[in-house]
Amino acid sequence: MSPTTLILAIVMAGIVTVIGSILLFRLHAFLALVLGALVVAICTPRVNLENFAVEDADVKIVSVNESGLELKVAHSVAPLDSSWLIVHHDSIEEPYESIAQLKTSEHLTNPENDQKTIRLGFTQDYSRDDYQKTDLVIAPDEFVAAKKSALVTIGSRLAAAFGSTAGKVGLIIAMASIIGKCLLDSGAAHRIVDSTLKLVGEKRAPQAFIFSGFLLAIPVFFDTVFYLMVPIGKAMRLRTGKNYLLYVLAIVSGGTMAHSLVPPTPGPLFVAEELNVNIGLMILAGCGVGLFTSTAGFFWCHWMNRISELPLRDTPDLSLADLEKLSSRDESTLPPLSLSLLPILLPVFLIGGFTILKPALEGLNPTVFYILQTLADKNIALVISAMIAIGLLIKQSDLTKDEFASSMQSSLAGAGIIILITSAGGAFGQMLKMTGVATLVQELPLHSPTLILILAFLITTAIRTAQGSSTVAMITTVGLFAPLVGEGVLGVHPVYIALAIGCGSKPIAWMNDSGFWVITRMSGMTEKEGLKFITPLSAAMAISGLVVVLIAAAVYPGV
Repeated sequence: MSPTTLILAIVMAGIVTVIGSILLFRLHAFLALVLGALVVAICTPRVNLENFAVEDADVKIVSVNESGLELKVAHSVAPLDSSWLIVHHDSIEEPYESIAQLKTSEHLTNPENDQKTIRLGFTQDYSRDDYQKTDLVIAPDEFVAAKKSALVTIGSRLAAAFGSTAGKVGLIIAMASIIGKCLLDSGAAHRIVDSTLKLVGEKRAPQAFIFSGFLLAIPVFFDTVFYLMVPIGKAMRLRTGKNYLLYVLAIVSGGTMAHSLVPPTPGPLFVAEELNVNIGLMILAGCGVGLFTSTAGFFWCHWMNRISELPLRDTPDLSLADLEKLSSRDESTLPPLSLSLLPILLPVFLIGGFTILKPALEGLNPTVFYILQTLADKNIALVISAMIAIGLLIKQSDLTKDEFASSMQSSLAGAGIIILITSAGGAFGQMLKMTGVATLVQELPLHSPTLILILAFLITTAIRTAQGSSTVAMITTVGLFAPLVGEGVLGVHPVYIALAIGCGSKPIAWMNDSGFWVITRMSGMTEKEGLKFITPLSAAMAISGLVVVLIAAAVYPGV
């Protein structure tokens, strides 16, 4: 069996294990991802582990020309000297050469990406024909350490990858869950929706539902957003006597796209971390693409509302009599709009604002810059917002100490499950990387960034359609493409890969998707109506998002 065929077989075994465990045995996504990671780790040969470790530690060769080699290294990398090694990529097991055969001719600094370029000139005994772009340049101690890392046990490798992912996203997910719970229990979420409706008026209620749904789905999971907003949609139907289908689909159009495009929602947060995309950039880019996808959803909702009708029915969670009481609640008990929006907008402002203004801020006093950089750290920004949300909950409610503790425990219990799933996904992705999957993807007939983006979209769509969870689909797919980020073969900024994966996690929403059942049960739709209304809506928004990503990548690749 050829190395490429072996890698493909291992990757397929892992993906089939995850999807099959969920579909056939109804395993929890956490257990399915851990099992998939174990299968991949067990099947990966030692030589693949060595190759991955060496390639992960090497300095990348950008080009080979008549005058020598051009390398890209981080500023933190020690100067290259005669102790560094040139390892020919054909086989890491073969003897390697000392870099003494080459001479350093030039150092160039690139402040934009914290890298420097080193040019090594050939000596008389060596020429361009002796080297290839796929050769590796590595320090000898890292070469030895990389070879030894292949001897680490499967359990240790799995635990290390799990812990690494938890360290990256665990605190953010926990804080986002607390923010969401506090917004709901304090009435802040209701205030945002009500204020938006008052601002735009009843005629523009669908736009208000889309905007509110998108905004609330940034810190709050989509299922919870829909639980919150669908009673308001029902109340609007009672008030206007029409357009119930439009209201329901508008809520879906807003909330479902933020769930896959904008951190700190777990899916896009994990994808951004794996692709080394700045979280602030991912927030801004996700909101930008979400604007187009939600707009496409808005027009589709209006068209469907003109040709179809959804009756207002009793549902198990909310009878029409209860709905009448809800629509007449006292709004004076709700917090002001400014405080309601603060926990959501503050992290966006801190993280996104610092990302945009960083070049200008670097000229400030170092201490001031450090303070601003600390506040803009994704973990610190979310902690600050969570503290504000908790203060809002305490101020606006009459909760006892026990009730407050119970509220926090319930939010963290939900966050704990998501952290487990996301961290298990990180372990699965890392095991995939160790197989050498980057080589497999590089060997595909991809001649343009457009094809790479489309492939990322289609793979995510296939996994999402098969097993139902958009988060699991994103976690699984990014494991295939993350190795390419450091290989210089994408041709576009990795944020476009993240956005393509996010859009690909939307279709096809059907009966194996928990969100599908939340929407149908809460809105009173039948399964047939759900397939008629929800499934095509998710596909339309996903495709429109992919088109926007492809156009943006073509106009401004960002590399």
